[in-house]
Amino acid sequence: MHRTPLLLLASLSLAACATVPEAAAPAHPEARPYAVTKNPMGEVDAALARASERGTRLLLVMGGNWCHDSRALAGWLETPRFAELVERRYELVYVNVGLPQTGDGHNLDIAQRFGLDELPGTPNLLVVTADGTLVNADTATTWRNAASRSEDAIYEELVGLAG
Repeated sequence: MHRTPLLLLASLSLAACATVPEAAAPAHPEARPYAVTKNPMGEVDAALARASERGTRLLLVMGGNWCHDSRALAGWLETPRFAELVERRYELVYVNVGLPQTGDGHNLDIAQRFGLDELPGTPNLLVVTADGTLVNADTATTWRNAASRSEDAIYEELVGLAG
């Protein structure tokens, strides 16, 4: 007799699990390229050297894998549309900056090298000429809403900054 209520309870539990709606997928792709590396400044230097050789610019994305806006921006950059633009016009480097908004920032000397004394959040997108001039000082730290920006708006901004 006790098996029937137990079977009924188990069936109802399984049915309840089956009816839970799945979380909505993000409206953007995501990637997690913000690894902690041994020499991020060296990676930036190497990218600037390649930019000088190729006549391109450095696309320096400073963020963290913990940040949904950082993952969204990186996800867009990995799509074929953006990858083609980046290949033609940029040298792409990702730098892990930890949690600068909480005082636990990493690699902030890289941002300071290009004239940004403070990173108020993540991600930050710096476009730098081969000679080290920051092109987008006015917008470099405004990417904290990258996950809610449209693909076309991001793309057009990158085209405009490519020079």
